[in-house]
Amino acid sequence: MRRCPLVVLPMIVLAILAAACGRGSEPGSSPAAAPANPWPTKGWTTSTPEAEGLDPAVLSALHDEFAAGTHGYIDSMLVIRHGQLVFERGYTHDYQALFTTQPDQTRGPYNYYDPNWHPYRDGDLHTMQSVSKSVTSALVGIAIGRGEIPGVQAKMAPYYVDFRLKSDQARWNAMTLEHVLTMTTGIQWDESTVAYTDPRNSCAGMEKSDDWIQFVLDQPMAADPGGAFVYNSGATELMSYLIKKTTGREAHEYAREHLFAPLGIDRFYWKTTPKGLADTEGGLYLTPRDLAKFAYLYLRDGMWEGKRVLPEGWVAASTRPLVDTGINKPKNRRYGYQWWLLPHGDGRYAYVANGYGGQYAIVVPEHDLIAVFTGWNIYDKPALSPQVALERVLAALKP
Repeated sequence: MRRCPLVVLPMIVLAILAAACGRGSEPGSSPAAAPANPWPTKGWTTSTPEAEGLDPAVLSALHDEFAAGTHGYIDSMLVIRHGQLVFERGYTHDYQALFTTQPDQTRGPYNYYDPNWHPYRDGDLHTMQSVSKSVTSALVGIAIGRGEIPGVQAKMAPYYVDFRLKSDQARWNAMTLEHVLTMTTGIQWDESTVAYTDPRNSCAGMEKSDDWIQFVLDQPMAADPGGAFVYNSGATELMSYLIKKTTGREAHEYAREHLFAPLGIDRFYWKTTPKGLADTEGGLYLTPRDLAKFAYLYLRDGMWEGKRVLPEGWVAASTRPLVDTGINKPKNRRYGYQWWLLPHGDGRYAYVANGYGGQYAIVVPEHDLIAVFTGWNIYDKPALSPQVALERVLAALKP
């Protein structure tokens, strides 16, 4: 039996060593073998649930609940097994009418009730919200693989010398890129106890500011980096500036060339801040089928059509349960590099790109399974949780 060396190394190196030691079946791992079916670059091939080992009655029952509004405002559901699209449904809702019931009738991309921005101007590009964070993590991985960012242990402060650092300088100096990726920055931030539509929400405050990066840097440091998990969209926005600083390209331009083009994603929209930076914390719009392509890239260990898009080891490092979020006790969600890890089965985790309002790209590597959901559950009905979505799709697996 081969054994991994027992040394203290950065998390990404540990993940690479784990893959080398034959631990591909552990939580967060992805099958690297090329799919038997054609790559979905030009579009998904289709099959039936039965042919791919899924019970169509279970999926149809969930669809019926969505159509009846049991889980709020669901816009789409896709299930992909063994590289084949086996189930796809869409749903319509009168978001214009819902908007008229809201107290804030201001139009604009950051009034989340404005239906012109959900979906994007009445088209088929759907808001991804914080799924954008997982995509941003992929861009960081690509930049590391290309040598434009030195690695996840790079200190953050030197990249922001053109900004004011009003907080604890020693703590800022200790912050690494890995702390940002894992939401353990130590920055004082609250976007969990109040709604995103509430101005007291830290993220809402950032989105109303003229300079999002400076807004984040102006926040006090509440703890040393590397400690407790605190969900922080502003931390992800810091990476937008980091990508521009290190690559010379705005994140959305960098994504077009190095991530979306190889996958055949030629239509997307990405909101920008008042300073012109990509809104990497929540501004991306994709079609549900293209979101599934992004998930499939991770399921295939960052490979696409025989070529490496993400550097070797990045998927394993990104989708391991590195941080305990304390959310949903006793089934605590974990967090990786801007990916959520949801427990299921016997000590296993599915990994999820998770966005406000019900945007989920769920990847279950050991079952070669992807489920994608979009929605806009910010109104008056109970929302579908990613854990429930995961469990309902897993229930369709045939023994």
